[in-house]
Amino acid sequence: MTIDPILLEVLRNRLDAIADEMELTLLKSAASPIVKEGLDASAALFNTRGETIAQAAAIPIHLGALQFAAQRIVRAFPPEAMHEGDAFLLNDPYDGGTHLPDITLAVPVFADGRAVALACTMCHHQDVGGRTPGSVPTDATELYQEGVIIPPTQLFRAGVLDENLFRLLTRNVRLPEVFTGDLMAQVAAGRLGGARLRELFAAHGAATVVGYIEELLARAERLTRAQIEAIPDGDYAFEDWLDDDGVTIGRPVKIAVTLRVRGSAMTFDFTGSDPQVRGPFNSVPASTMSAVYYAVRAISDASIPNNGGCFRAVDAVLPEGTIVNPRPPAPVSCRTATIKRIADTILGALVGALPGKMPAANSGTLLVMAFGGRDPETGRPFVASELAAGGMGARPDKDGIDVIETDVSNCMNIPVESVEMNFPLRIPRMRLWTGSGGAGRFRGGLGLEKVFEATTTDVTVSHRGERFASSPWPLEGGSPGARAHAFILRRDGTREELPSKKMIVLHPGD
Repeated sequence: MTIDPILLEVLRNRLDAIADEMELTLLKSAASPIVKEGLDASAALFNTRGETIAQAAAIPIHLGALQFAAQRIVRAFPPEAMHEGDAFLLNDPYDGGTHLPDITLAVPVFADGRAVALACTMCHHQDVGGRTPGSVPTDATELYQEGVIIPPTQLFRAGVLDENLFRLLTRNVRLPEVFTGDLMAQVAAGRLGGARLRELFAAHGAATVVGYIEELLARAERLTRAQIEAIPDGDYAFEDWLDDDGVTIGRPVKIAVTLRVRGSAMTFDFTGSDPQVRGPFNSVPASTMSAVYYAVRAISDASIPNNGGCFRAVDAVLPEGTIVNPRPPAPVSCRTATIKRIADTILGALVGALPGKMPAANSGTLLVMAFGGRDPETGRPFVASELAAGGMGARPDKDGIDVIETDVSNCMNIPVESVEMNFPLRIPRMRLWTGSGGAGRFRGGLGLEKVFEATTTDVTVSHRGERFASSPWPLEGGSPGARAHAFILRRDGTREELPSKKMIVLHPGD
């Protein structure tokens, strides 16, 4: 096929726009605050090999992992057996997923009577059951404590909802109406992606569009390999630590990586990382590779097509039974902290490969909290979430940005007004954490200070933070960023210092 460079660029941007429109449809249609305001959802298009065609400007943790989910779905449900109106879902971390709250939904897209693409979304659901509200118990010791497990499953058959499956799912969550709203928003986003792709096929011909997609994948591979070739061949090693696993408090957990650059290929070898842990901070391969894929894109030119071709030059060694590739049924609900530390470790290795071009460590944590209880006014269960970011690491030529999602996460905090209006919580203070960034010629971005108060009922809190025991690392003689900390001020004035991960209960006035 002769490639018209103008049409190639038109189709590339159209595919990206379809993924972005899917994302906006999901965010605008969702029921839960964590999706519609926290933006904890992502959308992408895939070919029937499960390679990314295009992706929305969303969350790297999701976007890297979605490729694994798409590949698992096409293995479980071969494209030649799919039908118009089908939809598939999964969340099993050991069968294509990442952690149980993140549910993938895939809608096949047809041309000339055969499936040629998948329109996929991944959405963090407010609650998927398990032993604690929000489904992220920081002290879980096996996957079964974290929520309902969904292997690759068919939700719609030729446009007809599987009512039995749907009743089973909604019966196992605390907020069935919210769960339903978010899941159907995913269905709507997938169907919209399919409709937009069919419009593209009608305008240019399905065979032409599919052929140009293959060229975009090949072009992304060539350009990424050229970027890798500019890095000197060598082995670049780094290690970093999690505070602990939420169960064995105070015992650090090591993540080690050696980046091997050979010509136009790179391998990320995690040999030397600690064994899988008892607590829920394990990272399955889909999660670990999302950090790898983020790093590859972060050091590549932004003009390179953002698709699966970028990752054809990338390999990884993930020793089985370690924190980066655990054996089931190891718990994984709090894996965000681990993925962010994996990203820190990879970026640390890249400091050696690209001296003078990399930033210092980011805050190294996304403080994720789930609040739950029973609303005294309605008598119904409630679940609220909070996503609190720290600062960006100092850059080679300027300060880091204050209070911003960095590396693999890209969510928003839940607005104070939304929290106070919908839940028995009050936020009396939220401000920049003065002096927390780490001094130097260019300082790191400032962190966040935020206070939550229970108002009218007891509130169970799943508190999962990081960098309480170690500081974000500096570069070139700068000072490290401040360590995070948290405490409870009880109504009677008693102060309780908290570790980085703990299940706690706030009483009214705490």
